[in-house]
Amino acid sequence: MIVLIILGFVIELMDTQESLYWPGYISMMFFYGVIFYIGLYAGKKRKSNNPDEIILAGRNIPLLVAVFTMSATWVGGGYINGTAEFAMSDGLAWVQAPWGYSMSLILGGIFFARKMRRYEFTTLIDPLKQRFGIKMGAVLTIPAVTAEIFWTAAILTALGTTFGTILGLDFTTSIILSAIIAILYTAIGGLWAVAFTDIFQLIILMGGLILVLPFAFSHVGGMEAAWESYQDSKGVFASLFPPIDGWKHPEWGNYYWLWWDSMLLLMLGGIPWQVYFQRVLASKNEKTAMWLSIIAGFVCILAAIPAMMIGIIGDVVSWEALGAPTPEEPALVLPYVVRYLTNPIVATIGLGAIAAAVMSSVDSSILSASSMTSWNVYRPLFKPNITADQLSKVLKRVIWIIGIAATLLALQVKSVYELWFLCSDFVYAILFPQLVTALFDKKANMYGSIAGFTVSLVLRLGGGDPTLGIPTMIPYPMIEDGAVLFPFRTLAMLSGLATIMIVSRLTQKICEPQELHIPKKFVEK
Repeated sequence: MIVLIILGFVIELMDTQESLYWPGYISMMFFYGVIFYIGLYAGKKRKSNNPDEIILAGRNIPLLVAVFTMSATWVGGGYINGTAEFAMSDGLAWVQAPWGYSMSLILGGIFFARKMRRYEFTTLIDPLKQRFGIKMGAVLTIPAVTAEIFWTAAILTALGTTFGTILGLDFTTSIILSAIIAILYTAIGGLWAVAFTDIFQLIILMGGLILVLPFAFSHVGGMEAAWESYQDSKGVFASLFPPIDGWKHPEWGNYYWLWWDSMLLLMLGGIPWQVYFQRVLASKNEKTAMWLSIIAGFVCILAAIPAMMIGIIGDVVSWEALGAPTPEEPALVLPYVVRYLTNPIVATIGLGAIAAAVMSSVDSSILSASSMTSWNVYRPLFKPNITADQLSKVLKRVIWIIGIAATLLALQVKSVYELWFLCSDFVYAILFPQLVTALFDKKANMYGSIAGFTVSLVLRLGGGDPTLGIPTMIPYPMIEDGAVLFPFRTLAMLSGLATIMIVSRLTQKICEPQELHIPKKFVEK
């Protein structure tokens, strides 16, 4: 089947893609073939159709494999392309996502991983469902699944722009081809396929980006010269962090508060994701769950360094002197550096690195969203007595549905980083307070959850969102040039958290709190 799909694309390309760089395209098809084969081979490790095998690989993933798959999942196309994009456009100070998400893994490992693994949940939504009820759990699945779809779309967008720049392959074809391959092996192999392909993809990613750097630095006089030019270009924003009294500095002003709002959003909003807890819950034991998160956090920090350097190079290099076109927009800086500042062989390897980053996150995100939809929405609300075999078939269908939805969305978005950043936005404001109270507040109940959800949603939407075209509806302070610089996202999160705790305590007599418990084993037949 995969051979027929690739042949179909080749025939179509022969008619429509006159500028296609065929050696690179053939190399990429070979790379995709290897990924698909590894996915199929790993899928054979699945012992049955039990949800623990499909969704969580039998809860038997060892530490080394778990670290690889966790790291590869976070270090995706949005991570790499977005980091280079903002390093070039706004300076290192606004390249927050890599550090924020890395810290979210470390904090998640310290405070959340052990408890989630101890209760043997299947998805992120399970503790919410137990504490707040099946229906409220289904409602909370909506922002969780939506965030995963947005994230997948952002990653596919990164791949589309990269393929178009380096191979001359059009945006639509790039996205559709990559999505089909990822969906195929994810549907067939489940988490084992995702985990084993992640090992190969992370190695290719790190090796490819590191290989690009010496060639790219040679065009800007070396690392030291590039850094000096970058500091002259970006000024105070060339630093990773703002000064402690940043609000007093004219270069920062009220943007200092936006910086902290965004950093807290990434650090805490990076925790309540199924794509994260899927690996935590698939670990052999609590200790493995904790350490895989912490180690992966440090790996993700290291993985961001080559992408930041590429963004710096893209900012200071003289594109005209090289006879190369200047990137039309910062989102294209990574593929432009790979194509125009290296030789064709290195460019092809660098492309493989970017494709590896994309595939390692796309498959994980699609599986995560499909797991929640099947396990926490379809099963409890529509078919509570579903068997393992039936659920397996439903899960595979949902993987295709989620994958297609993300692909269609990817064809419409513009900025990789903005969509990627937005993923954690609603998760932070809405899901984080729900998860914290579900796990650590024994008095939290359904009424508190409903009230907290409402408060968080209203305060978050009230700040508007340009990416989704939502206007500002609440007159927050610190509005400059139409942007709300007041930390309203953190306000929404804290207000939701406080509301859940207060309303739960006021309604104890009419809505008794539910205890967390280890779920019963799923019926095999």
